[in-house]
Amino acid sequence: MNKISRPLAKSVLIALLAITALTTQSAFAQAWPTHTIKIVVPFGPGGANDLIARAAAEGMSKELGQSIVVENKPGAGATLGADFVAKATPDGYTFLIAAAGLVTNSLIKAKMPYKDADLTPVGMIAVSPSVIVVAADSPIKNLKELIEASKKGQGLNFSTAGTGSTPHFVAEMLKISGGGKFDIIPYKSGSEGMVAVVGHQTDATSEASVVVIPQIAGNKLRPIASTWNTRIAALKDVPTAKELGYSNIFIGHWAGLLAPAGTPNDILEKMNDALNKALKRPEIKDRLISQGIEPVGGTRASFVKFIEEERARLGAIVKATNMKED
Repeated sequence: MNKISRPLAKSVLIALLAITALTTQSAFAQAWPTHTIKIVVPFGPGGANDLIARAAAEGMSKELGQSIVVENKPGAGATLGADFVAKATPDGYTFLIAAAGLVTNSLIKAKMPYKDADLTPVGMIAVSPSVIVVAADSPIKNLKELIEASKKGQGLNFSTAGTGSTPHFVAEMLKISGGGKFDIIPYKSGSEGMVAVVGHQTDATSEASVVVIPQIAGNKLRPIASTWNTRIAALKDVPTAKELGYSNIFIGHWAGLLAPAGTPNDILEKMNDALNKALKRPEIKDRLISQGIEPVGGTRASFVKFIEEERARLGAIVKATNMKED
């Protein structure tokens, strides 16, 4: 009898412990949030992701009734901040604002300090569509002229924010889709790459709409195409690459919210709900749109699908062009 009862007792104990753990986790999630939430931006202040993060944090703070602070942790191509969150306690008080690097870093870098599975998608926030620009006084007036000009002589110089950056992918897409000949010139940031175009050190670049709009308004840059699937509300006269016949030139400076793997599901759902409600607040929505940023939102599942599709699509470009870490 004892030989039978001991295993049975052990099974019952394990089951009870599991039920207790689930009950405790559920109670914890129901009480959440009880103190300040931290959102980590793996870039310096002032960029597209930082602006998106601060707008979203303000809206979510109002929805959750709890303070949300934004902390910048730039470095190592955004892996420094991402690694910090990946290794944080999964208690619903530390989140990451991720960008395209979340997808591309593991495709390009030889070593990563964390695994993709260490971060859990919570929701898409917004997209600052990429805008292909030339100097305002450039003879190039549209995307077709840019590609045709690049095929002459030694080609054109194209600024990027480094290997694997969104501008780098745009340059490679221009090569693949249009047969253009571009010499890719890496800079430390997209802003520096943009300044190089203004100063005629390079012929063109592609940067987030929120970054280039002030330069366009100041008549220093000329926008010739955006690289998202719809026109930018703040640049309604600028056609998309797809409209111009280059449907494969498609990428954006997107920002999404992620949490450390293991964060309770109830908390992830609450955060996703708060995010979607925040993006519908007129003061948040209007602030983003006026800067050329398109609010997105959506379910956790739709964000997971987006990341998976981007990883497959951009992975093919990495392989075709042999992109490697600088």
